[in-house]
Amino acid sequence: MAEQKRASAAEVRHVGDLGRRIVARREQLGLNRTETAARAGMAANYLRHLEEHATAAPDGGVLLKLAGALETTVTDLTGGNVDLPPGRGQAARTPEFRELSTYECRALLSTHGVGRLALSTASGPVIVPVNYSVVDGAVVFRTAAGATPSLATGCRVAFEADHIDEVFSRGWSVLVRGHARTVTDPDEARRLAQRAYSTPWAGGRRDQWVRVDPIAVTGRRITV
Repeated sequence: MAEQKRASAAEVRHVGDLGRRIVARREQLGLNRTETAARAGMAANYLRHLEEHATAAPDGGVLLKLAGALETTVTDLTGGNVDLPPGRGQAARTPEFRELSTYECRALLSTHGVGRLALSTASGPVIVPVNYSVVDGAVVFRTAAGATPSLATGCRVAFEADHIDEVFSRGWSVLVRGHARTVTDPDEARRLAQRAYSTPWAGGRRDQWVRVDPIAVTGRRITV
């Protein structure tokens, strides 16, 4: 009952997000709409309605079924935790911690995502999030001249990306250490722009490319 009340409150705050979150989660699991509907015990047409109509308002029971079918929580599904830091759940009973190989680390970094850049500034060390891509083995990101990420140029930096599975209290992290430099060659900058998956989420004019050439790539994973 308490979970249903929380679901209803989250739904009111995030009307329009539910459909996108359902689609994103089922695609993450490799499920099509029919398979997801069958798991949740509902008609595929109703699931389509939930995915495509921002005004859809399922009750708590439907949300619980969907969350179970998508192996997540109602809070995650409705975006009720968007203003909370990750990792608020309890540790698993028998977690296993292991180091990752360089090959595994590079596979987890994939081609793009959001990571954290750690660098030293005149006011002290800072860590900032950036939208990154991996091109020719290097981590690249776009920023604005004078912005904090641009201060990485010419310095040795650290870059970290991770993923946390809140439902099962498991996850991984990858750490890249290397030298950062500004991409000054126009042809290289154009090539990076063409291969970038997304423009920076922060918006605005950000046309300075920074490249981090790895010296070391390490990682770790917690499984249950």
